[in-house]
Amino acid sequence: MTEFIRFGLSGLVFYLLGLVALAFVARRARGGDTPADHFLASRGLGGFVLFLTLYATAYSGNSLLGYPGEAYRRGFSWIMATGFMLSIVVVFHALVPRLRPIAVRHRFVTPGDWVRHRFHGESGARVLLFGVSVLMTIALANFLFAQLKAMGELSAEVTGGVISYEMGIVLLAGMILFYETLGGMRAVAWTDAAQGILMMVGLAALAAWLLGESRGLAAMSEQILAARPEIGRVPDTVERTNWLSSIVLMGLASVVYPQAIQRIYAARDGNALKRSLAFMSFMPLATTLVVTLIGLAAIPRFVGLGEVAADRVMPLLLGQWASTGSAYAVAAVLVFLGALAAIMSTADSCLLSLGSSLAEDLFGRPRDAVSTTVFAKRAAGAVMIGMAAIAMVARDITLWGLIELKMELLIQCVPAFLLAIRWRGLRATPSWIGLVLGSAIAIAGTVAGVKRIEGVHVGIIGLACNLAVASLGSLTLGWPGVTARNGGESR
Repeated sequence: MTEFIRFGLSGLVFYLLGLVALAFVARRARGGDTPADHFLASRGLGGFVLFLTLYATAYSGNSLLGYPGEAYRRGFSWIMATGFMLSIVVVFHALVPRLRPIAVRHRFVTPGDWVRHRFHGESGARVLLFGVSVLMTIALANFLFAQLKAMGELSAEVTGGVISYEMGIVLLAGMILFYETLGGMRAVAWTDAAQGILMMVGLAALAAWLLGESRGLAAMSEQILAARPEIGRVPDTVERTNWLSSIVLMGLASVVYPQAIQRIYAARDGNALKRSLAFMSFMPLATTLVVTLIGLAAIPRFVGLGEVAADRVMPLLLGQWASTGSAYAVAAVLVFLGALAAIMSTADSCLLSLGSSLAEDLFGRPRDAVSTTVFAKRAAGAVMIGMAAIAMVARDITLWGLIELKMELLIQCVPAFLLAIRWRGLRATPSWIGLVLGSAIAIAGTVAGVKRIEGVHVGIIGLACNLAVASLGSLTLGWPGVTARNGGESR
């Protein structure tokens, strides 16, 4: 057994023990078992913890395994990933300042509470709420599946198979269920904070080693071009169109992440939320740019990795780094724990949002009842078990492919949030018809194996049709007969 594997196993044990301890502390700090306390930590997250939980949730297994894999497959053109992560922060500022005051005033718990409030009393409001909730549930389940897959891959690779892919999924999924059930949002946010710090330190260390080994960016670029000269060509029109399409897809869809919306609700106050978003503005450069560099650096080191195998470049690099000496093995373990922490932090956030959305939005459980919390925990646990079972058998799927599928469905919810909060003329009935149409187009593209048309994601085409139906339908029906409360707040 190599030093890296020994250190990795020891580090994993101590890390999991730390999560257990945090879960018990969070349990003791709870204010009750109501949905607001369990899912939003009684709306008391301060700026520092809120920033770290947003950061750890946004940069997940998709980012730390999927993005390097996509950079390895595409080459230099994947530098645009930094741009679409920046677009998420920009679009967030279009939603947060208007949504948060309404959410605080009416004590929202789930994303569906906004839809329920905004379209209250309208014909078609229930159908729209159901459609939005179904798409968000599918997206969260997809997200959870991707994290479970990443956890299994990373555990197996770093431990040299001592912890198998399947065992890694079961062990880590069980741990997430434990501390999320025990401590709710507090446990999730506090573990996210620790996990976010680990991730930042780990990525910085790995990037420093890669630059040192390659003797700088210029030398690294020469090595990459020597290994694969074709990736140095100027991108064609279709590729550049795909850049723009990806920026729009990621920027808009990520804003309606259920777990991100719930963190808006959970902030202690507006200033805490503003500070956390200000810090998040710098994270694409500190994280996405670094993981892109990691994927590019792997090109001359690991020649000929297949489409799915490319998602393993991060753990492969860690193993290579660890082989250069004991000190580097320890540093590689820190990166491993940081990557694992990021994956688990996203999985636990998905699980928390899944439980609350299933209980309140899909099954109509009361917002303030303790029984709703109990039901949500059980529902989330059932989904976790189901996704873990699927992840064990459906291994040959790229993480970036999962991201695109999730985003193309989730983006269909954008009119019910971004458009509805800025235009009180939007009506529920044309909104749900547009949502169904856009989703059908995205699903049809997936079934037919058509991801993009001339570089444009099928989900973006679906969103354009969605917006056209929702807008023209609302204008045709005339000004909505909404209450003064809804009209005033969504003006």
